[in-house]
Amino acid sequence: MRISTAHNYDTSVETLQKRQADMSESQMQLTSGKRVNRASDDPIAAARAERALATISNSDANQRALDASRNVMTLTESALGDTVDLLQQAREALVAAGNGSYDGQQRDSLAKRLEEIRKQLMSVANRPDGGGGYIFGGQGSESPPFADAPDSTNPLGHSVQFQGNGGETMSAATEALSLTVDGGATWLTAPSGNGMFVTSAAKNASTGDYTNTGTAWITPGTVADPTTFMATAMPANGYAITFDTTTTPTTYSVVDQDSSSTVSTGNYTSGQAITFNGMSVTISGTPANGDSFLVKDSQYDLSVFDALDKAIYGLQNETTAGNVQQVVNTGMSDIDSVLSNIQTSRSKVGEALNRMDGIESRNSSLKLAAQTERSNAEDLDMVDGISNFQNQQSGYQAALQSYAMIQKLSLFQYING
Repeated sequence: MRISTAHNYDTSVETLQKRQADMSESQMQLTSGKRVNRASDDPIAAARAERALATISNSDANQRALDASRNVMTLTESALGDTVDLLQQAREALVAAGNGSYDGQQRDSLAKRLEEIRKQLMSVANRPDGGGGYIFGGQGSESPPFADAPDSTNPLGHSVQFQGNGGETMSAATEALSLTVDGGATWLTAPSGNGMFVTSAAKNASTGDYTNTGTAWITPGTVADPTTFMATAMPANGYAITFDTTTTPTTYSVVDQDSSSTVSTGNYTSGQAITFNGMSVTISGTPANGDSFLVKDSQYDLSVFDALDKAIYGLQNETTAGNVQQVVNTGMSDIDSVLSNIQTSRSKVGEALNRMDGIESRNSSLKLAAQTERSNAEDLDMVDGISNFQNQQSGYQAALQSYAMIQKLSLFQYING
């Protein structure tokens, strides 16, 4: 078989170029640290790496959403903690107002203290989230979500209204994360009374003042017989407990305000429970003839601010011992209710923060798994890479030496020699 000199030269040069290209590819892999630098290097491994990269990107996005939510929930937890402290101060002021030796001026001073607490609570309710929004803004609010507005049903002539959108703004992360809190549900929807029914002294419909003239007051009451209570429908207008002091001893009657039918009657003893239709209430003090107390169905509409407004108005305007005590008892019951609602919201925020720790752990594990998968798919084993490069380098040097020797064996070299 004849092999021409030109063929030998072409084959040698081609081999040298291939070895040089292989060595250059190995050098690029060593420089980048990756075995797969282009999809054509290993299409299957490149696809695995791309999927892993998408998972890493999603994990990073989820972490950013988690950080944003944690910031808001931390601010919310702090705000609710401040709210609890302020409501405790309001409760202490009401306890002090129950001191029978206090005169009108001292009660008015306590009412002013409650007004200052109310202002601080309004500031907490409108606390910004640091990103241009408000932590209690619900699904969005460009302005402070809570504001005073005229309200004829409030004894002070105004009440705090929620101006945001109800609900919560959620992140677009894999797991739902809150970026705001429903301010309306947190601040304005505590159950009135004891959560099942509401007790109060009779009031003037136009002024909101208590109309009783005696010294008696009523407690929030309890459910004495749940089965009977649940089986008996509460009248829309509730029950009226009215006293008759023209007899000896004083008697009371419980009247259904819808049907005007008498539900229960009995002799009155101060501090002794009055039980009817599964409910038990206690009235203490000395009622005047015709004094009346009401028992109505509880509603989830008690506002933190309305609770304070009623207490402020009562301390400023009520003068008789019984009515003052009723203001104190009702005010403490209302504050206990809104305080419980705030603490429930705070517990939910705490649970959300705890859940975020678990989400962050799962997110970190998923990201690490994706990074490992990407590394397995495209990263270069440096020991093998260096060894391979050294072998290619040695082979290239040998090929160069071989080419240098072969090119001297041509006929022309022989003739010229």
